[in-house]
Amino acid sequence: MAVQFFTKLSQNYIELLKDDEYYDIIIEVGEDPNVKIFRAHKNILCYRSPYLRRILASNKKNNDNILAHIKLPKISPEIFQIILDYIYGGILSLNMHNTSKDFLNVLVAADSLHLQELVDYLQKYLINNKTELIEQNFGLTQKIILQSNNLLELQEFCINFMAQSPEKIFKSFDFTLLSEKSLISLIKMDDLQMKEIEVWEHVLKWGLAQNPTLIPDPSIWSDDDFKKMKNTLQHILPSIRFFSLSSKEFLKKVRPYKKLLNDQLYEDIVNSHMDPDSEPANNISPPRNIKNEKIIDSKIVNLDIVSMVSKWIDKTVIINNSKYDHLRELYLPYEFKLLLRGSRDGFTPKKFHELCDGKHNTVTFIKIEGTEEILGGYNPLKWESTNSYGKTEDSFIFSFKNKHIKDVIISKVKDKNYAIFYKYEHGPQFGGDIVMSSSNEFIDYETISYQQDDYEKKFSMEDYEKRIEVLKNETSDLMGDIEGHIIDGNMNECLSNLGKLKNMLKNTYEMVDRLSNCKDELGRKINELEQEINNLKDEANKTKFFSAYKSWIRIFMNEVITKLGDGEKWRLAENGLQYLSSNMVLTKEEKVCVGNLKK
Repeated sequence: MAVQFFTKLSQNYIELLKDDEYYDIIIEVGEDPNVKIFRAHKNILCYRSPYLRRILASNKKNNDNILAHIKLPKISPEIFQIILDYIYGGILSLNMHNTSKDFLNVLVAADSLHLQELVDYLQKYLINNKTELIEQNFGLTQKIILQSNNLLELQEFCINFMAQSPEKIFKSFDFTLLSEKSLISLIKMDDLQMKEIEVWEHVLKWGLAQNPTLIPDPSIWSDDDFKKMKNTLQHILPSIRFFSLSSKEFLKKVRPYKKLLNDQLYEDIVNSHMDPDSEPANNISPPRNIKNEKIIDSKIVNLDIVSMVSKWIDKTVIINNSKYDHLRELYLPYEFKLLLRGSRDGFTPKKFHELCDGKHNTVTFIKIEGTEEILGGYNPLKWESTNSYGKTEDSFIFSFKNKHIKDVIISKVKDKNYAIFYKYEHGPQFGGDIVMSSSNEFIDYETISYQQDDYEKKFSMEDYEKRIEVLKNETSDLMGDIEGHIIDGNMNECLSNLGKLKNMLKNTYEMVDRLSNCKDELGRKINELEQEINNLKDEANKTKFFSAYKSWIRIFMNEVITKLGDGEKWRLAENGLQYLSSNMVLTKEEKVCVGNLKK
């Protein structure tokens, strides 16, 4: 019979540790000013720690009859006390009062002393019970892993975490402790769920942490300061997707750091904002693959297509899109809620009208059988079964060759009186261009046709989806944006947001018309808003030359002012405006604007 009495044995060894009478080794732990002397017993240390056994064996050859004395400067006294309690009593005295870093520091100390049992336990404990601790201190955790070849479980966990949730690492308390290699691997990820401007800001923060003598404000940096930061970030900058940034983000957040970028890259970025069709000298990485199931859950389209359709809805891009539009960051202001899916709900007109009649602001996506082509259209009006036409200027239809948005066609309404056709035996019908029809409301669509520029083809439909887009921003947010754009003089953005507000009020108007007697009052408000939009359009037409070239003029003139003395800057500015008026075809209003700018 074997009976184990480990509890009493552990207690006796802890008492031995506290006894000052029989020690035969002194251990000096920590660095000034936090240094403490511990008294211990060589035999116990030798059999519990292979590392200490090797150190003591070396000391024994040289100092056979002298009290042993060793130093452990890289371990703090507080952490070493926890280690000694484990060595003597088999007790790990970590509790809720210990900080997050205490757990990691005990792991580091145990690893350095080759206490494998404790190392294995702490790795499993951290992974199973303290994942939040690892996330919040990922920089320190990664640094610890890189300094050891023994923390394989923790290393595997961190690799998986980086792959699955890379954006969380940037939110950790100490991400600036990440190695350059780890940071590069993070920002190279296509699935990094962050805006590119946030990636840029975190990279700058990391660079400043590596150069603590630098002041964060680049406007007062010397050439040596820029060289120092450029050297720090030289291997990281190529992985940042600068072409995904908006012109406003580039102007405010990147341009102050121009000297960090190579001349060709900077010129390509500027050219891309001045002329969206300009071809860059180097290959450009596409925007990151943002995964947001709250935006849309679709079997037909991806977020690239949703972004493009949202831009057309909000009229934030011209109809003839730049061939490099797909390199910009995704525009996702709406949530697209599924109303109908053919493969789920059926392909009959009856089902379409049951689920979609009365719904405003809907987008139809149609997948063509046997191809990758996607057709569709946007209807801001509500669907009906009235055998009549819906009148609107804001509807459009589109065609994507596949889920990649390089090859795309969009068609605006030619005759607003025939934009939408309502019929009970038909599904969604956009004029006479996209037609889904049947001879009977109860049977599947017999004819699905698409006509473009007098060319018509009939095809089979693999699936189709009907979605309602829901604006996330509240009216108050839009009003705040409008006020800010007016203050900034940004008439284009102001008009875009006013258009959104108008659509929201129109929808509200139609709902109130059905539910209350407030039609006249709300109609009056809509008329006032439409008049205000017309006034702003007149003002925008007067200043469109300045609005279109504002960012370019700022960049150009700042370059001039940087390179020339005060005596010449205004003369050259006048020459620059003269060059614009001489080499560009300007409208009458634009010529007046140039004249005013000269004055």
